[in-house]
Amino acid sequence: MWQPEPGWRSLPGAGPATIGVWSATRGGREVVVKRLRCPDPRDAPGALTPGDVNYWRRAADVALSGVVAEAPGLCEAPVVGVEEDPEGITLVHERVEHHDAPGLWLAACLGRFAAVDLGRHAWLARDQLRSRLGLVQRRGGWLTLARTPMADIADHLWSHRTLWLDRCDALPQVAQHGDPSAANIPGRAGDGAVAVDWAHLGRGPVGSDLGYLSLATREDIEPLVEAYVAVLPAGLATVDEVVTGARVMAVYTALTRLDWALARVADGEGALAGKFRHPSVAPYIRAMQRQVDQIEALLA
Repeated sequence: MWQPEPGWRSLPGAGPATIGVWSATRGGREVVVKRLRCPDPRDAPGALTPGDVNYWRRAADVALSGVVAEAPGLCEAPVVGVEEDPEGITLVHERVEHHDAPGLWLAACLGRFAAVDLGRHAWLARDQLRSRLGLVQRRGGWLTLARTPMADIADHLWSHRTLWLDRCDALPQVAQHGDPSAANIPGRAGDGAVAVDWAHLGRGPVGSDLGYLSLATREDIEPLVEAYVAVLPAGLATVDEVVTGARVMAVYTALTRLDWALARVADGEGALAGKFRHPSVAPYIRAMQRQVDQIEALLA
């Protein structure tokens, strides 16, 4: 049975196939080790389907292919090793020196990365937001938001999700990291960023990565869009198209996260409204409140 080596230091890390992330030293180099396990029947649907957002070995396929090793705007940390065995895969990358980057610079990095040709690999993720909302649908939708003062708003947005997903499908489809939180873009290389956790690499609506990033930056969507559009190749997408992709991703992701956070505390003692300030809920409420203008735009 695979086990981490003595002396490895545990790091935060999550994912449908990730059982652990560690910092270590190999050959005198500081590295990060991630362990992926082979799926079992209890895992999320699609774990064995290459194009599914939950495909278990995508991060390893990205590393082996080198498709984003030197990509403009956003590149992968240098790969040290990819070791496979019957139980799973061990990924080893060079440890990235942390660079505290402003949101506008990260938005420009995502804009340059959007134009990258990722090729035709079967394992590239597709329909990411649609797949994530599909998992929510199988759980019954935003059930906990239906018990809050924003129940009517949540119901309207949930019932119109297919309309917005279809509109996003009609947008220009571009390269996307799929999980571009600030924590997943820790480093800098030249005028571009170094990203980790490529488990959701694929193609999707222009602006989607930007909307996801906006949930973790100080800047609102509008200035982020300006920085993103400024570096897109001429004719790739309009400002309105980028805004739509970013807005839909930001709103539906923020509300899904909030519903998840509320559901975790809903069954405890006391009224649900009394738990809005709970430490595990309050950050998601603040994230949703930052999206008020974008929510209003979708309601209109």
